[in-house]
Amino acid sequence: MQVEIVIIGGSFAGLAAALQLARAQRKVVVIDANQPRNRFAHTSHGVFGLDGKTPTEIRTTVLAQLEQYPSFSLQETQAIGVEQTQTGYAVLTADGMNIRCQRLILAMGIQDTLPNIEGVATYWGKAVAHCPYCHGYELRGKSLGVLASSELAMHQALMLPDWGPTTLFTQQAFVPNDGERHALAKRQVQIETTPIVSVHGDGELLTHVVLADGRTVTLQGLFVAPQIQLPTPLIEMLGLALEAGPFGNIVKVDAQKESSLSGVFVAGDLSNQMQSATLAIASGTMAGIAAHRSLIFTS
Repeated sequence: MQVEIVIIGGSFAGLAAALQLARAQRKVVVIDANQPRNRFAHTSHGVFGLDGKTPTEIRTTVLAQLEQYPSFSLQETQAIGVEQTQTGYAVLTADGMNIRCQRLILAMGIQDTLPNIEGVATYWGKAVAHCPYCHGYELRGKSLGVLASSELAMHQALMLPDWGPTTLFTQQAFVPNDGERHALAKRQVQIETTPIVSVHGDGELLTHVVLADGRTVTLQGLFVAPQIQLPTPLIEMLGLALEAGPFGNIVKVDAQKESSLSGVFVAGDLSNQMQSATLAIASGTMAGIAAHRSLIFTS
């Protein structure tokens, strides 16, 4: 198959890029295995015009709109290989297709590595979350916690009291200094130095956490900052430059979302220091527009 642009990843960022390219009447194919990072969340919040819709609902709606454009197609499979060619790039899929293109957009997201604490994975995307703008309102007024993995937990701990009374569980990851303790006290954040060892709930909300010394603390929501992992070997195959983010490496891009390799653009959580559905959509839009312009002005 020969197309102008291949997009690997068909969640918010990838489909936002595809929409710009389809409207520019460019032949674009999205390769997507439908395993988005947000699949653990019941609903997407804070997304302009789509607040409260499920990620699946949003994807289905966007795909129905994209299918009205004759230059768009979706291949529901996994990209397992990629290489540079004389005219662009070639992408190999798990079902044996070899798709050649002039430009490539990577938007396959990232993978979260959750803290190894009993119950955290069970409630991930429900009452255990990473973004208060995405999940804080639904937990408003309830007892909230921040699970520290480093001193960066201070940021979440100082924000969360706007949504509910907050406890910072330092987990022996860091010791707040006097200035940090003063800032936490000013925001009425409690500090708990004994680590959480398990998380318990009713299937949706948390009810309590158990500490290493056997005590229990009433808690309905817990915010964590998981480490992130780049999800596939494609980035390594292309030799793309990376940059360190606060929770793991992301792909280095310029203001137009172009990577260190000419003609390869990277959108969404894979290249965003700040990560949310809205920011993924914005970066996908930018990547799509930039890829289109590169076909005109640098081809």
